[in-house]
Parts: sequence; structure tokens; C-alpha cells
Amino acid sequence: MRVAVVSDIHSNLHALEAVLAAIDEEAPDELWCLGDLVGYGPRPNECCTAIAERADVCLAGNHDLAIIGTIDLEEFHGDAAAAARWNRDELTSDSRAILDKLEPQANAHGVALYHGSARDPVWEYVLSDEAAVATLALADSPLVLVGHSHVALQVVVSGEELEGGLAPAGLELELGGLHALLNPGSVGQPRDGDPRAAWLLLDLEAQKAEFRRVEYDIARTQEEMREAELPEFLAARLELGQ
Repeated sequence: MRVAVVSDIHSNLHALEAVLAAIDEEAPDELWCLGDLVGYGPRPNECCTAIAERADVCLAGNHDLAIIGTIDLEEFHGDAAAAARWNRDELTSDSRAILDKLEPQANAHGVALYHGSARDPVWEYVLSDEAAVATLALADSPLVLVGHSHVALQVVVSGEELEGGLAPAGLELELGGLHALLNPGSVGQPRDGDPRAAWLLLDLEAQKAEFRRVEYDIARTQEEMREAELPEFLAARLELGQ
């Protein structure tokens, strides 16, 4: 079985459409989303609809949960809070119904899925060896997928050694016999220095993973954000991948 994995779309429709077009070229068997369909960007409803139509598995992210009121929006500050309030006000009842059904963790075909981590599926960023080791220890699967950090990441345990780090575009991993944690990176707001939209292609039978990046019209998303009067910092950072 081949699976496309996306995460952290954040209302960036043009990035999502570019990724979905690239996924269509690969024709995987399933599409999984690790959460945060909304927040930050200007097109929350279209992103919710697209993922609801395409994803076989979808998690809730912290922005999704805050915008529908499951967690307190006061947990957000500054530009993130301003964008979350804007997304909340724009959200249609249909989009809210889509988000209402989602949970921040799941298991699919023997793969453990978390928006954040196994310790805290909503909030924890897996960006350190300690956080990666904890999630790998707690997850009931040799393969773990996480999102939330907006950083494409690969960590594997080989014997007693922990190896890995950032996962650049084009990286291919052989996963057979390894305990592995992977983050596909962010579709809508990458923060690993590469502004292209990120996604991951898994082959569960061959035990392989390929990290992919896709060009999209960043300027168009920025223009829409500015028209919506979303915070300028959130628009400007898109072209930097930060």
C-alpha cells in the first residue's frame, strides 16, 4: 500500500492544490492528513472541503481545535491568535462540521499518527532527541508519523543508536526493520528553510519513505492574506520557509 501524507495546511489553498496535483501523479492508495487544516492563511473553508473529499484519515491539529472552540483560543498569542480569530469568523457551518469530527491521534494500517506527539498529541513539538525517543517509546507501532512543527524530519532507531534529523526534498529512506518517526513537513507554512509545500510518500509494503516538495504560487497566497488583512509577518514568512 502506498500512502501520501500531508500536514499543517493552514488555510493555504494554493499550496494544497499544488500538493494534491503532485499526489495525483503518484496515484497512492490513500491520503492521510496529520492536522491543522486551518489557521494562519486566507482560505480555511476550501482547505477543509478539499481534505474532507480526499483524505482517508485526518487528524485534528491545535489550530483546528482552537478555532472550533474545543480548546481555548486564549492559548494562542500575537499573530497566531489574530489569524485564528479571523479563521474562526470565516469558518462555515459545513467546515466546522468537518473539523468537529476529528481527533488529534489515530492508528492506520499499523502506523501511529499524532498531530503533536504521543505524550501530547495536541501541543508537543517533536524537535529534540528526547521528544522523539519519548514518542517512539510510547507509540504502539514501529512507524510513527507526527506533524505540528512544520519541519520535515526523519528519526530512526538502528540497534541502540538514534539517527536522523532534517529531511530535505528528495530524501529516500529504507524503513525495513527500523523503529522510525517521520514528519512530512508543512503544506501551507514550512519552517525548515525551504518555502516549497511539503509532503511524504510512503510505501508500507516496500517499507520506503520519500520526502517531496512542490513549488506553488506563494505570491498569490500572500496577496490573499493581505487582502484579508491577516498579519503581515505571516504573509512575509511564506517566501522564506521560516
